[in-house]
Amino acid sequence: MSLYQDIAAQTEKLISDGVLRPGDRLPSVRKACRTHAISPITVTQAYYLLESRGLIEARPKSGYFVRARLGQKLPEPMMTHPAGGATELQVSDFIFQILDSVRDPGIVPLGSSFPAAGLFPFDKLGRFLANAARRLDPQSTLSDLPPGNEELRRQIALRYLAQGASVSPQEIVVTAGAMEGLNLCLQAVTRPGDLIAIESPTFYAGLQASERLGLRVIEIPSHPREGVSLSALEEALRQHPVKACLFMLNFANPTGSLLADARKRELLGLLRRYQVPLIEDDVYAELHFDRQAPLCSKAEDGDGLVMHVSSFSKCLAPGYRLGWVAAGRYAEAIRRQKLSFSLATSVPVQIALADYLRHGGFDSHLRQLRRKLAEQEAGLVAAVEQHFPEGTRLARPQGGYFLWLELPPRVDALRLHKEALALGISVAPGPIFSAKREFRHHLRLNFGHPDSEARQQAVATLGRLVAAQS
Repeated sequence: MSLYQDIAAQTEKLISDGVLRPGDRLPSVRKACRTHAISPITVTQAYYLLESRGLIEARPKSGYFVRARLGQKLPEPMMTHPAGGATELQVSDFIFQILDSVRDPGIVPLGSSFPAAGLFPFDKLGRFLANAARRLDPQSTLSDLPPGNEELRRQIALRYLAQGASVSPQEIVVTAGAMEGLNLCLQAVTRPGDLIAIESPTFYAGLQASERLGLRVIEIPSHPREGVSLSALEEALRQHPVKACLFMLNFANPTGSLLADARKRELLGLLRRYQVPLIEDDVYAELHFDRQAPLCSKAEDGDGLVMHVSSFSKCLAPGYRLGWVAAGRYAEAIRRQKLSFSLATSVPVQIALADYLRHGGFDSHLRQLRRKLAEQEAGLVAAVEQHFPEGTRLARPQGGYFLWLELPPRVDALRLHKEALALGISVAPGPIFSAKREFRHHLRLNFGHPDSEARQQAVATLGRLVAAQS
């Protein structure tokens, strides 16, 4: 073995042993030269070799770092198989009972739906908001009524354009967060008693919205990595009067699945053939770990059937409650729904975020956020692999901030939730993501919070609780 290969092998062992962890910075070329009494060329060759093996990555002007996404030891869950037929929803009380139990700030938030506040530029956003409030024109209380602030809608349209989608600001309706957007979309295309298609598992807020509107749902199987089954969806469209599809195509909550670009085009073609609108909840699209963003569905929406719902809550401004719908042919219906539902979204917040998008360095913030989330994902994966028992399966996402775990068959996730909560740890049990309360031995874990000793201990404790039930 040559000297540079020997240096590479030593470094690789430090990574595999966990001494060097994902996101850690390697010694600079100069420091490595001094440490090993070798030439810069030898160090550079060693680092190039490690980079070619996918173990480290170079960051401009920063040096070399251990890559966040190394190999996976645990197998991934299989395609889901929800019970067939339409379902009358009765889930809200059950979901609220689970969610109300994890509000304590002293709880380790592995079950949280939110990332850590420290990941976001609240100080800078606060300055933009204060400036917007100081120069607020009273006339804007009228001009910024739905569809919303003109400059904000223009800035959002520019972000669509950067993703290859030509979206007119006229079809964008600003909302008080993505949840309001989803409700407005459902109201625009359904009536009580109608049937909609959802993924299985699915985000519980979509179940709650559907229940509130008196809708029935049909659950479509999905794969935790590849997303919704298109063959099962086509069968459902052929057999049932589906009025709309409510899907998360990019880094779905709870599984983290990503529908590949080719399959996304196939999905849109299928819905076009049946003339069924797609309500896409796309709040995690900016949180991709790869350099290339996933295909934006609006780039393929020639018929205006896609109601693309997103917000700044997950990628920039949690708590500001500002989202939007790129509504296609349904823009006017959703604008009217917005006027009658909540009248308007906070005008100072609209102005502040429009200014931030122009001058605040949003893309720079996103690059840092993605890197931190990828590092935190790798840390949580490593902890689960270390502490959870044999029989555990793990779906590893390519973005977002959730891990989906399938536990050994004898483990009851609801019991596990109660046992963990008593020890100061929250988890999101699988049944809250199902209209029929399936996934009784599944968990969603949040990696949107930085690694810490408390998190490491919490994962170890969860592993022991799972093993005790196995």
